[in-house]
Amino acid sequence: MWEPADSLQVTMEQRKTLEAWIRAKTTPQRVVLRSRICLLAAEGKSNNAIAHELGTSRPTVLLWRKRFEDAGPSGLSEDAPHGPSAQRLSALKVKAIVEATLHTTPEDATHWSTRTMAVKQGISHASVARIWDAHGLKPHRIKTFKLSKDKRFVEKLTDVVGVYLNPPDKALVLCVDEKTQVQALDRTQPGLPMKKGRCGTMTHDYKRNGTTCLFGALNVLDGTVIGTCYPRHRNEEFLMFLRKIDRETPQGLDLHLILDNYGTHNHPNVKKWLKKHPRFHLHFTPTSSSWLNLIERWFGEITRKRIRRGVFKSVPELVAAIEEFIRVNNKNPKPFVWTKKLDEILEKISHCKAVIETLH
Repeated sequence: MWEPADSLQVTMEQRKTLEAWIRAKTTPQRVVLRSRICLLAAEGKSNNAIAHELGTSRPTVLLWRKRFEDAGPSGLSEDAPHGPSAQRLSALKVKAIVEATLHTTPEDATHWSTRTMAVKQGISHASVARIWDAHGLKPHRIKTFKLSKDKRFVEKLTDVVGVYLNPPDKALVLCVDEKTQVQALDRTQPGLPMKKGRCGTMTHDYKRNGTTCLFGALNVLDGTVIGTCYPRHRNEEFLMFLRKIDRETPQGLDLHLILDNYGTHNHPNVKKWLKKHPRFHLHFTPTSSSWLNLIERWFGEITRKRIRRGVFKSVPELVAAIEEFIRVNNKNPKPFVWTKKLDEILEKISHCKAVIETLH
């Protein structure tokens, strides 16, 4: 049987300190609990009674009574010192986990998870997570990239970047491209509106109501857009769009168009039309380098702001929404400014190629 514990000896000054800690709203709750334990012990209550009243354990009561006897109130404000963990991993084990993460894969997966690595190494998944965090490893994440294999890459890159950074005099620079197969999607059920504490909702399934192709020409100088929609994406539609550009731009200015290598842009009918309109000058981006065309950035804006979360019951409804977005955009246009110089781009691409060649 346990012997009854003696009352804890608490001075008046110490009692005032403990009571102040309990009253203060900023005192950590663990310190409040320890203070209550000591005050109840000073009243002569048994350790079991204190544990039952405060909802804690008898060993906890004994621990903080002992800490108070040894160090007074200051002993309650600090956690008990802990020695090194008995489960601390050795440096060799940590190295083995890092090496396995970097250079191996599981038998049934393309990358490790904390739990599969933990089973493989015989440790806890929390330990794996701490090791990965300490070494900056994130096997669950990946970034995509694609290097152009265009034989004239440097030549085309120099041409396009030169037009951006040093545009020709008495000329307009237009970034031209097509956003094809824009779908008019209607949701199978109406979504719930946003309200306080809850975001809006939208069903994951949808009904397709047809598609359209958006042709756009971004004015690099002021950010205005010439745009229209056609049902198909052929050289006939591209010629119609070139005529629209010709009509809606000042006749006294040359037009420098930046576009990609899509077959429609190099069709014989297009080349024939361009010979009759010498104020059009085409600058082609390298293959697989759509990031060079600023109109792609604008396509991202219209997708994010108007199309992705839109509900369209027909193609004409989708086209009307696109035209309205263009009209509002041109009221208060904001141009995208190209800042990267040619040397910076080539240096980054050279570094990427060097890494890939080293790995292979």
